[in-house]
Amino acid sequence: MKAIIRGKRYDTAKATLIGETAARYVSVNDFHYWKAGLYVTPRGGQYFLAGEGGPMTRWAKHVGNGERTGGEGIVPLDKDQALEWAERYLWTAEVEKHFGAVVQDA
Repeated sequence: MKAIIRGKRYDTAKATLIGETAARYVSVNDFHYWKAGLYVTPRGGQYFLAGEGGPMTRWAKHVGNGERTGGEGIVPLDKDQALEWAERYLWTAEVEKHFGAVVQDA
């Protein structure tokens, strides 16, 4: 998946996948189903989400008359947002591997 956002190109084929997840306990046919991956670009170290989902998710597309359909997209994130997403959706080992320099012992 590719997108150009605010003059920057995001491409899942060239970026490093940090981790991915999907909505749990929801069928892929459900309007609430979604899946997304957290990526980092090789050149600028920019983080982004690439995902897809049904009409009741952040990935939905508006089709007119207040109606929505499933869709896909890319959302740029700053490092803090990426870490927050990773902490919420990824395994601890994945978070430590990619964000270990900013994670502190309690």
